Amino acid sequence: MAAKDKDSKTTAGGKAWIGALALTSLVALGTGGGLGLYLLSTVEKAVDTKKKDEENKAVKVLNYTGDVALRSVGSVVTNLAGAGESWVRLESSVVFKAGTLPNPDVTLAEIRADIVAYLRTVSMKQIEGASGLQHLREDLNERVALRTKGQIRELIVEMLVVQ
Repeated sequence: MAAKDKDSKTTAGGKAWIGALALTSLVALGTGGGLGLYLLSTVEKAVDTKKKDEENKAVKVLNYTGDVALRSVGSVVTNLAGAGESWVRLESSVVFKAGTLPNPDVTLAEIRADIVAYLRTVSMKQIEGASGLQHLREDLNERVALRTKGQIRELIVEMLVVQ
């Protein structure tokens, strides 16, 4: 009878061990699943918030309101300073309030002449890269503002080819 009690105790201990293991597994599964769903919803909310922020930035409206006009300055082709073989072609437009320029065609011709004169003083090194293009835009905008006494709001560089 002692051997039979020993086998029943072993079986009962084994069943208790399997039950405890199963209970621990269920608790771990439930905790992991709950934590996973929580993190998933938190990340999803963060992504949605970021998308909305980006959309709000993308919808940003230009500073031009009211009665504005856009006129093409035309194509300017000239050589650069320093090397005689370097040429630049610049196409641009100007934004201004309609009616402020008494004779827009004459003003655009003067702007085109100013651009040619300025580009002949610029070297290839000065307009290389993104910062070079930004400095060129700023310098041209400053020259246009001086030429028109602030009547033109901005000169937009549409195309720049250097060879």
